[in-house]
Amino acid sequence: MTASSSSLLLLMSFAAGTFAAGSSNNPQHLMLASPSGGVPNNPLPLIIWPRVALDEMQEEEPDLAGWFEQTFARNGWPPAWRYDIFPYTHYHPNTHELLGVAEGWAEVLFGGDTGRMVTLRAGDAVLIPAGVGHKQVYASDDFMVVGAYPEGFEPQTSRDEPGKLRAALEQVKQVPLPKRDPFTGKEGALTEIWLPIADHF
Repeated sequence: MTASSSSLLLLMSFAAGTFAAGSSNNPQHLMLASPSGGVPNNPLPLIIWPRVALDEMQEEEPDLAGWFEQTFARNGWPPAWRYDIFPYTHYHPNTHELLGVAEGWAEVLFGGDTGRMVTLRAGDAVLIPAGVGHKQVYASDDFMVVGAYPEGFEPQTSRDEPGKLRAALEQVKQVPLPKRDPFTGKEGALTEIWLPIADHF
């Protein structure tokens, strides 16, 4: 068995349950490959960088939103908005989405009704592959994220509609891999985690 095959099997054997991330030095990944209702999901895993902004800034009262916006823009992911996450299941069939948590915390359901709940906190970032469903379930009153997309892409937002699943699956397959990691501007967790998996489908 090759090293890349072994890594792929390790990713695909991720145990079920509520997901909580660790430190930013070890980005976490979560497989949500199978469709759920009308949500296509994606063989590429969700990637979470825990505390990435807090660990990089090391300030007592950091401007997390500003830091995420500057970092994302510098590395080829232009920031598009500041807001919370929609409280209903939705996905973007035409682009990957990057979120940086600027304030508060939230429990977010990823992958549709049969997916996984993830706790996101201020300083965390999460890369959502095209087609992966997401929904804010619980959140602090001050919860806010910075949203960004790869250069040249604007999101189309779709809901959980089973009748549109086949077309959504085909659309998701056409979305190219991003060229740059959002935190390094070159190779990084994105390329290390996604490229070996992309080679298998």
